[in-house]
Amino acid sequence: MLYIKNGRVIDPMSGRDQICDILTEGTKILRIGEHLDREAFFREIPKQDVITIDAEGEIVAPGLVDVHSHFRDPGQTAKEDLLTGSAAAVAGGYTTVVLMANTIPAVDSVETMQYLTEKAKKCPLHVYSCATVTKGMEGKETVDFDALEEAGAVGFTDDGRPILDEELIRKAMRVSAQKQKPISLHEEDPQYIGVSGVNAGEVAEKLGYQGADRKAEIVMVARDLQIAVETGAILDVQHVSALESVDLIREAKKQSDRIHAEATPHHFSLTEEAVLAHGTAAKVNPPIRTEQDRMAIIRGLQDGTLDLIATDHAPHTAEEKSREFPKAPSGMIGLETALALGVTNLVEPGYLSLSELLQKMTINPAKMYGLDAGYLAEGGPADLVIFDPKVAKTFHHFTSKSQNSPFAGKALKTEIDYTISDGKIAYIKHMDYESVDPNEEG
Repeated sequence: MLYIKNGRVIDPMSGRDQICDILTEGTKILRIGEHLDREAFFREIPKQDVITIDAEGEIVAPGLVDVHSHFRDPGQTAKEDLLTGSAAAVAGGYTTVVLMANTIPAVDSVETMQYLTEKAKKCPLHVYSCATVTKGMEGKETVDFDALEEAGAVGFTDDGRPILDEELIRKAMRVSAQKQKPISLHEEDPQYIGVSGVNAGEVAEKLGYQGADRKAEIVMVARDLQIAVETGAILDVQHVSALESVDLIREAKKQSDRIHAEATPHHFSLTEEAVLAHGTAAKVNPPIRTEQDRMAIIRGLQDGTLDLIATDHAPHTAEEKSREFPKAPSGMIGLETALALGVTNLVEPGYLSLSELLQKMTINPAKMYGLDAGYLAEGGPADLVIFDPKVAKTFHHFTSKSQNSPFAGKALKTEIDYTISDGKIAYIKHMDYESVDPNEEG
């Protein structure tokens, strides 16, 4: 049993925001309330069965939920694997992660899905995976949705590649609506992209590149929102980068409550100048754009147009990222810095409350996938994060197998002290917990 006392418990689903205690038993939360150690039932619990964590001055929240991570397993485990990715996740406060399907081989077969499902059982948090929408992610033929769902797929995505065939994506969205499984789309039309990973603008011109035009995202977002409204699909517009996309999503949400959209920490924290400062470490698809785009994303988070904060954790090796810009892969790691970037760049400036930030990192993503996660309630999952938003942490080294991040060496507000998954301590900053004597006063 874990007894977490004196923390400020924030649960966006119930609206709870108060100083109180949480007692867990097994994989569930047993009780939530004030001064639980003074209650009669607590005194009957054997001393050796209770581990106490004093969370005074800290936030106790639901374990974070990420719906957009790449663990590169199978096929590219020099970058990351399920176990190292899981270690990075719990270090960042995550207790649930949904993986993308662009592995090698892609998750387009029952065999690959079963491999991931079995290996996930060894991880210290809840790891789920999507399957691809199309075979081999080639955008030509849809997968066997029924078989992959039965094998454990929680959703479908060709993330990393756009699906250009309009009739094919319409068919996939009908399946999404029927199965009530999210379809998550990478929205970039390659005909509008010169060098990927840098915004077509002033920075690209300085570097001598054509860059990725914002139109690449806008035309795909407009098309797929319309189809989603028509079919009733559960649509997740991934890693939104352009202000026009935010406006399109805002209007589409008035017609369908099944449309969701992601903001990544790098898109609400940085502008295209980061490519000049950090080179390939800031190369991502879609690219980081202008200050106007960044602020449009923040406004979208404020009004709920962008209801998810997703990391797009994308590890690459140092050798890959050391290549010249056009040849280096796009992507950055993000699980360990996501909460800190949210506090630093959204909560501290007053754009979001802490509860509003957590809502987009816990219950909203969990609800989209229909997962029993992202909330704190008696009888609910004992998945929690304990953190101090007042402490500034400098990220000198990351738990991830890869280190590709423009936030390395940056001091960001928030330090994770504990991550608890299924009632077990999955990550701990300090070995400072102790058993409590249930017979003691106070």
